Amino acid sequence: MRSYIDIKKKVNTRTFKKEKPELKKGINTLNKRSKSIPKVLLIATYPPKECGIATYTFDLKKALENQFEDSFIIKICALKTTNDIHDYKNENVELTLNPDSLESFTTIANKINTNKDIEMVMIQHEFGLFHNNEGGFLNFLKSLNKPIIIAFHTVLPNPNKDLEKNVKNLVSIAKAVTVMTKSSADLLIHTYGVNPNKIEIISHGTHLVKHQDKSLLKEKYNLSNRKVISTFGFLGPGKNIETTLNALPDIIKEHPEIHFLIVGKTHPNLFDQQGDTYMHSLQKMVDELKLTDHVQFVNKFVPLPELLEYLQLSDCYVFTSNDPNQAVSGTFSYAVSCGCPIVSTPIPHAKEVLREENGLLFDFGDSKQLAIKVNCLLNNDGLRQHMKMKGLHASSATSWENAAILHALVFSKQLKKPLKLKYKKPEININHLLNMTTDVGIIQFSNINTPNIESGYTLDDNARALIAACEYYKLSQNPTDVKLIRKYVNFILKCQRDNCLFLNYVDKDKKFTNQNNEVNLEDSNGRAIWALGYTYYLMEEGLDLDITLLQNIKCTINQFNIKIQHFKSPRALAFAIKGLYYFNLKMDDKKITEFINDAANKLVELYDFHSEKDWNWFEPYLTYANSVLPESLLYAWKSTGDLRFKKIAKKSFDFLISKIFTDDSIRVISNQSWLIKGFEEKTVQVGGEQPIDVAYTILALKEFNNIFPFEGYDDKMETAFSWFLGNNQLKQILYNPCTGGCHDGLEEKNVNLNQGAESTVSYLLARFAFENI
Repeated sequence: MRSYIDIKKKVNTRTFKKEKPELKKGINTLNKRSKSIPKVLLIATYPPKECGIATYTFDLKKALENQFEDSFIIKICALKTTNDIHDYKNENVELTLNPDSLESFTTIANKINTNKDIEMVMIQHEFGLFHNNEGGFLNFLKSLNKPIIIAFHTVLPNPNKDLEKNVKNLVSIAKAVTVMTKSSADLLIHTYGVNPNKIEIISHGTHLVKHQDKSLLKEKYNLSNRKVISTFGFLGPGKNIETTLNALPDIIKEHPEIHFLIVGKTHPNLFDQQGDTYMHSLQKMVDELKLTDHVQFVNKFVPLPELLEYLQLSDCYVFTSNDPNQAVSGTFSYAVSCGCPIVSTPIPHAKEVLREENGLLFDFGDSKQLAIKVNCLLNNDGLRQHMKMKGLHASSATSWENAAILHALVFSKQLKKPLKLKYKKPEININHLLNMTTDVGIIQFSNINTPNIESGYTLDDNARALIAACEYYKLSQNPTDVKLIRKYVNFILKCQRDNCLFLNYVDKDKKFTNQNNEVNLEDSNGRAIWALGYTYYLMEEGLDLDITLLQNIKCTINQFNIKIQHFKSPRALAFAIKGLYYFNLKMDDKKITEFINDAANKLVELYDFHSEKDWNWFEPYLTYANSVLPESLLYAWKSTGDLRFKKIAKKSFDFLISKIFTDDSIRVISNQSWLIKGFEEKTVQVGGEQPIDVAYTILALKEFNNIFPFEGYDDKMETAFSWFLGNNQLKQILYNPCTGGCHDGLEEKNVNLNQGAESTVSYLLARFAFENI
């Protein structure tokens, strides 16, 4: 047993972090390795400065570092004007640039050019950041000898000649430019004449959120029984909060319980010039309109966790910017990520995100229209729920994790030597597994991350959850984790009937459902034996189950064995072989070896019947859980010593991976279109990829790598796991690091946001596979 350290237990948190000792090759080797990784320098404002660009840059850097490892190093060149009092002496900020100083431009350009580790520069561009010295900024960029990417946070329509020339000059220097909306890209193309091939659209990142109960959050903030509308961000005239205040009297007529949250303090630049004059004017307006009981100022820079709670408790988010040229808003993106229905002025970002019934638009400064729209939302619970779900689906694609993937792909495309992106494995987190588990077992489905008890339970899910719980125990060696194992074992044992077979479907009241009579349950029975056999084997690994439970597992498996000879499903046979193999490592029973041999021979018969020159498979199609078939033959070979099993296992598995792997990604067989023998080229897989198939593939790859260690199966394990982290056809992450859950699959255009038992346990099984290689 390998030793593991740093098991972190926190309140309401169950995570496991493993640190492997570094190979002792010397500090020089480590330094050399670090220098071989390219540095990407981000030039932007940066915390502790409080502004939208600074927050964006911080979030982008954090997302890139969380998503990738050993791929690139992100460093910061912080913009610091002469009057800027912020201290940037920290490891993240490598350089500081004064955009008002020609001398600073020259000095920093020399430092960038002479630093061989810096291979790319990315500018977070906002016109106001460089307006005092546009010529100096342009010359600075021209003097750099590194590839440059410019991220335009704003693209202005109807430019005068000077502005048009400035933008064209900037674009001409850059290798690529990024914008956050399609409308910004269209402006660059049609107004500024920019080559479309030079433009990448990367939406403003949104935060993945662990969704909480709205009523509980309202209670926490003393807002129970109130309808809440909110807005947030740095305050200034451009926010046009007056529009909402003028709308409130008409809203109050229909909703006297209304409460308007204004979250945020005066913009630092405005405060330096005028102090809190604007906020005082708003407070005066509240008094004059007699809105004191309906308006609350949260006058501070709100920490992210608190902000996300304010947005989740809100029944509606109002965005009242009076600037029609504002291309994008970070505050708007936060609201979308929280599933908060939005009423907004028609800035380009809003028109794009809300175009498909995701929210409502109203004209700039029109308080009467705003009141009508807000009342419409507050009067219609179904409409708000519809908008919430539309918003959540839209925002999942724009999460910071996905924004990081798109940025990394841009980096790779523009660097002289394309990056070999290595996705960073998250720490093991079983929070959502625990969240989905009751005293009975693990619940089948969830609504987003909220368990749906109405969906009941299945033997399938609890069998897989049992294996995951065993894997977690192997790492933690914590006796309290045995309770979780017992819970899943007991569920499985209670599913076995007098005929020695198992039922699969159990409702929320612990009663078997009629669905058990409508579906072939052979595969479920095989999974049950896989889970029980593996659990029994773990006695050798120190698993301390009480004697009665172990005897019940032993009796259950032995009773089932007399039924396996009647099974026809190849996957049921394969799962049973795996379970019986592990069970027999403890029992060493020749009779069990015979059961394994008989089941494996059935698979061989199927293979011999269906396989041809270019089709080395057990069936005339590839469907689901394919990899368990060749994997089980490896276990049969280890159990019986019959080399036929090993040979067919290898040949069929290599055939399978030839159909689902490209050089750098995996695309498992879609449940929307099975791959049919003779029609491989005509089969179009669009959507329908399931986490469970990726997980089974990883488990099989691990076993084949153990037997055939020099054939690249370990590399394919890494590639397959990166599917969960965004290396898939949608370039979107399926694992949710905020909850510890996994989304239910890839659809044609989006990720299924629900985090049910099957997908979450599948992710955990895949993640555990890398812990004892």
